[in-house]
Amino acid sequence: MKKVIHLLTLLALPALAAEPTVNQLLAKYDSIMGPLSFEAQTQMTATREDGTSRTYVMKMLKKDNDKFRIYFAEPSSVKGQEVLRNGDNLWVYIPNLKRSTRIANRDSFQGGDFNNADVLRVNYQIDYHGTLIPSDSEDTYCVELKAKNPDTAYDSIKLYIRKSDLMPVKGQYFGTSGQMIRSAAFSDYQEFEKGYTRPAKVVMQNEQVKARKTELITKSITLKVDVPVQRFTQSDLGK
Repeated sequence: MKKVIHLLTLLALPALAAEPTVNQLLAKYDSIMGPLSFEAQTQMTATREDGTSRTYVMKMLKKDNDKFRIYFAEPSSVKGQEVLRNGDNLWVYIPNLKRSTRIANRDSFQGGDFNNADVLRVNYQIDYHGTLIPSDSEDTYCVELKAKNPDTAYDSIKLYIRKSDLMPVKGQYFGTSGQMIRSAAFSDYQEFEKGYTRPAKVVMQNEQVKARKTELITKSITLKVDVPVQRFTQSDLGK
């Protein structure tokens, strides 16, 4: 009789939630940090090794997984500059020259500690293979990412994701030598639209020059904006 009662008790217990897969974790990260379409007002402050800093004010537009455009409003020295991604092609538009120049994924974004791909190409499911590995905290999952091709921002990444709500907490970014070259801290989680919460602040630390770091803050973001495809063409830059 006791065995029957024990069995019934076990059956009455709620089923344990299944652990998320790597693909589910990466899909969640991409949906948080790189929604399919949005318009955002952002601010980036780059602190250099001599202690000086420079703050940029930008408007960002994204459409689909491969179209991204940034307009610089401040400081005055870069006002009117634009950065465009269309597919695998990246350009920076210089208003004084009235022409655009190609740039690379791994180039520094405006001389700070984010690469161009960190800002313009947030889609880890497409660019990396992921594996779950032991985390340094029982409160987080750790996903190790290996680049699928040499055009990605990094050769490998360790991404730490909070178990309670699947929000990113920190990232560690590695070069070809296996040395950690950047680390990121995600914080200031805000609900920008109903059902859409993300870290409003990301600080990228330069691990090779410790005095350098860059802070990217999302001031506002609107999802599901309808931006004409023409806005993401090279011929539209400067207009």
